[in-house]
Amino acid sequence: MENRLNVPQGQFQLLRLPYRKQELLRAWDAADEYLLNHFAEHCQASNQAKIVIVNDSFGALAVALADYQPIAISDSYLSQQATKLNLAANQRLAESVVLLDSLSLPVTEIDYLLIKAPKTLALLEYQLHRLRPLLKANCTVIVAGMVKNLPPTLWKVLEKLIGPTKPSIAVKKARMIFAELDPNLSIPANPYPIVYQLEDSQLQISNHANVFSRDSLDIGTRFLLQHLPTNPAYQDFIDLGCGNGVVGLSLALQLPQANLCFVDESFMALASAKQNFMAALSETGSAQFIAADCLNGFTANRADCIVCNPPFHQQHAVGDHIAWQMFQQAHKVLRAGGELRVIGNRHLNYHLSLKKLFGNCRQVASNSKFVIFSSIK
Repeated sequence: MENRLNVPQGQFQLLRLPYRKQELLRAWDAADEYLLNHFAEHCQASNQAKIVIVNDSFGALAVALADYQPIAISDSYLSQQATKLNLAANQRLAESVVLLDSLSLPVTEIDYLLIKAPKTLALLEYQLHRLRPLLKANCTVIVAGMVKNLPPTLWKVLEKLIGPTKPSIAVKKARMIFAELDPNLSIPANPYPIVYQLEDSQLQISNHANVFSRDSLDIGTRFLLQHLPTNPAYQDFIDLGCGNGVVGLSLALQLPQANLCFVDESFMALASAKQNFMAALSETGSAQFIAADCLNGFTANRADCIVCNPPFHQQHAVGDHIAWQMFQQAHKVLRAGGELRVIGNRHLNYHLSLKKLFGNCRQVASNSKFVIFSSIK
């Protein structure tokens, strides 16, 4: 796959994460190219201009605009790591881009707000709520994305929280939406995080905007909670791809001896998991909360049990490579006799990969939509 981005700002070698030897996807899309071309032609930005980039997938925008020393805000640990790698690969200083997680804010007012449309509209809504007070009166606000990822509801959110919008023409199936700041808008309260009561419990579950199934317990997790590991010999657990942490929290409540480690690449997921764990077990429980690319960097033989519900998409791209990475790394991180417990949609056929890797796979439970598997190292 071609990995050289050619734009007015220069030519840049860009890679995606997680790294795959035969990568079929680029680290940028036509919307990145469109936005960078527009910026070079129409935005007369000085070196003192404060540029904030939001939801940059793998650093294409940050690398191309590094001379302006932009601030890049992302909810993705992988995005931040890819940005660092791509800066270095293109001889850009790491400090030329300030990387912030999705719960942090710049300490400066904003001249240019450049947003890649996220998959989750709630995330954009949260981001606009938080960033609007920092926009200068004449701030340029641009949301870019592939046309298929720019639903009418996105336009409505922009108009509700920023002001009047104007679209660009579509180029290579990409479009930009320009929003003009209306200082007289009556801005509603930020609805995030959302809190609901966990079924059959007194637990209040808090979910930030980019957490999967933030409004209620999803049906896959509901099924998994009915079939969690109960082996009293297990002590060290990892909730891999933890989301809001309900699975790990349930393990901690059922197994008081458990040491929990919550892992996710979403900063909002980890913040939600930590808040939920501390609200329920702040006096008796202890846990780690780690932003990571699956289990990269974890030492071997450190866990007795790993529980996960692997994602089968990365942003807008669908595939099983993340699940396979999770399975491989779990095999390394588990101790001898340790268990990997996995839930997935029936059609994903995870048992084939698990048997290949572990040499065994037991079906724990199934229903019309999901299957839960257990493999022992």
